[in-house]
Amino acid sequence: MLEFSTDDHLLYSPHPPASTLEQWLRESNHTSYQMITNIPLSDQLVPRLNIVNPPLWEFGHLTWFHEFWVHRHGWADEPSLLWDADFLFNSSKMAHQDRWSAPMPPLSNLLAYNQSVMEHTEQLLSKPIDNKTKYFIQLAIFHQDMHNEAFAYMWQTLGRPLPFSRTFHTYSLEDKTQPWIHFPKTTIQAGSMQYSGFIFDNEKWGYSIDLPPFSIASKPVTNADFLNFVESQANVSNSKPITPSYWKKERDVWLERFFDRWIPLNPTSAVRHVSYQNAQRFCDYNKVRLPSEHEFSLLMSQKAMVWQPSNLWEWTSSTFAPFPGFSTDPYADYSKPWFDGNYQVLKGWSMFTPERLRRNAFRNFYQRNRSDHFCGFRTCLL
Repeated sequence: MLEFSTDDHLLYSPHPPASTLEQWLRESNHTSYQMITNIPLSDQLVPRLNIVNPPLWEFGHLTWFHEFWVHRHGWADEPSLLWDADFLFNSSKMAHQDRWSAPMPPLSNLLAYNQSVMEHTEQLLSKPIDNKTKYFIQLAIFHQDMHNEAFAYMWQTLGRPLPFSRTFHTYSLEDKTQPWIHFPKTTIQAGSMQYSGFIFDNEKWGYSIDLPPFSIASKPVTNADFLNFVESQANVSNSKPITPSYWKKERDVWLERFFDRWIPLNPTSAVRHVSYQNAQRFCDYNKVRLPSEHEFSLLMSQKAMVWQPSNLWEWTSSTFAPFPGFSTDPYADYSKPWFDGNYQVLKGWSMFTPERLRRNAFRNFYQRNRSDHFCGFRTCLL
């Protein structure tokens, strides 16, 4: 049995009604089903990269995770519906490099496993359930949402067609008469409080923090902004000049790859697929800085007409670290292993993030050299 350090997860209420949870479950699982069943057999084999997972393994993992926490209550000695699933699909035990050589069940078996697990959850939701069960159902749904987003950026990384139906638009950012939003000295609540609904353990617990006066851009850095830096003498003459991932220049035209399509670079769209390290180089060149996660949280709390979201995860200057009073929740590997100083907090959301995960207090985190996820940034005045 796994030992839980606290029962804090029992304080994450109020929970949505069962009908909402059932809708979320079906939406999330339908997306996963579309992706895994629309992948051609040849595309089930992906390169062994440290930023991707074999698709069958990832689908099996998200189903196993749901079953393990919702129906087995974190007890490893309760049997899975799929033989050897605890060995194959526990990401805390199956080393990343071993996921390509592990003996994987055929897709038909994984689909049957997924269907059985989800049907069990729908049966749970048809009856009265306690807060503990509601917590684990939400955890499993949000975990699946995150893996659906990971599927999308894996396919972006590999330059393959997006394997599920969705309509996208190239968004142009509006010109603002007020490019900078000025905040006076402010006291804010960082993190989340008890009984404020579902949270993740790295948001515990809410506390007050004083922010000095600062000025933050009302919109993110655009392709045009970043292209000026890319073509600057400072960058071109550098021993390691920067070009964003998935950009290329043909004759005099800059293009950007979106999954398997090369499209003309839209100068007024937010620049995406820029690592934290390269965002810092842009800031150094332009004599600006990245916002802290708390500054960004304050920005996100403003009315929509005040600032322009980017539809991207945005880098902050904050290293991913525990808040005062942090303790792990039952899924102890969600946050604690990554408090090693090598991860940076991102705020916001991407076009692949469901509305239910778009919260001001949510803390995403990635290694500083990563740019494969849908990420961008905005700046603050020094």
